Amino acid sequence: MSVAFLFPGQGSQRPGMLHDLPDHPVARDMISRATGVLGRDVLDLDTPEALGSTVAAQLALLVAGATTARILVEEGCEPDYVVGHSVGAFTAAVVAGALAYPDALRLVDLRARAMQEAYPRGYGMGVVVGLDERTVSRLATESSTPKAPVHAANVNAPLQVSVAGANSALDRTLSLARGHGAHRARRLAVPTPSHTPLMAPVAAKLKSALADVPMDRPTVPYLSNVGGRALRSPEEIRDDLARSVERPVRWHDATTLLFELGVRLFVELPPGRVLTDLATAAFPEARAIAVADAGVGSAATLIARHRSERRALK
Repeated sequence: MSVAFLFPGQGSQRPGMLHDLPDHPVARDMISRATGVLGRDVLDLDTPEALGSTVAAQLALLVAGATTARILVEEGCEPDYVVGHSVGAFTAAVVAGALAYPDALRLVDLRARAMQEAYPRGYGMGVVVGLDERTVSRLATESSTPKAPVHAANVNAPLQVSVAGANSALDRTLSLARGHGAHRARRLAVPTPSHTPLMAPVAAKLKSALADVPMDRPTVPYLSNVGGRALRSPEEIRDDLARSVERPVRWHDATTLLFELGVRLFVELPPGRVLTDLATAAFPEARAIAVADAGVGSAATLIARHRSERRALK
């Protein structure tokens, strides 16, 4: 009966997410450190206008997730496993003890800027609910052209697959999906073709930057959101963080492994609840909670109760 911390990716950001962090010494310290590393007031990142930027959205997600996780850890609520969706992998690496928080801030800033500069306009992501990966991939192939490519991207659940690419081809794919009986096919608040081969240049920049960043062996098992397996060496995690931007996130595979490893409490760190809903649907025998909804205090109480129940079963 283990506990896993889940860290959301871009698309989960919302206005006020940093201002809603608990009034806690840890939060003040983490925000101050981020402001010092980035050279600008981090609390300016969560306005509606700022969050239209990939850079602001990804940095805000890192700060919110890492801050809340550290508060929970200081309350004695350490996770047994961590995994992050897309850019959430950097937050997971910080909480796992593999990557220093200041280095994660610099890397996410570089990642987001490279993504934004590579595709400043005309590209994005969407999600299809109700069709399987094979069908969505076929529809994307039918919609794609050399000048306007689109690819199937993340497999969040057996019948929830994201697509990413040029806006015109993306819209054609979503329209075809609706015609093929998708329950929902809509655009996401992500203005880049993330997790597709179009991001190869960004992956190359990240790989170069990560080569100079010191990393440690994780003290908490870190799961790859791409390979759906636990990574234990700094070299494996370094490669995963670099290359995941150009490869599909196989979220369902990663969380299924967590369930098989004994996770029965999935805790989604702020700001969203998308990952909570996915876990609830996929693993009805487990519990899932979004800290953004329940609050840090309630989440800490639930984690402590869960651990007490686990000890009682031993």
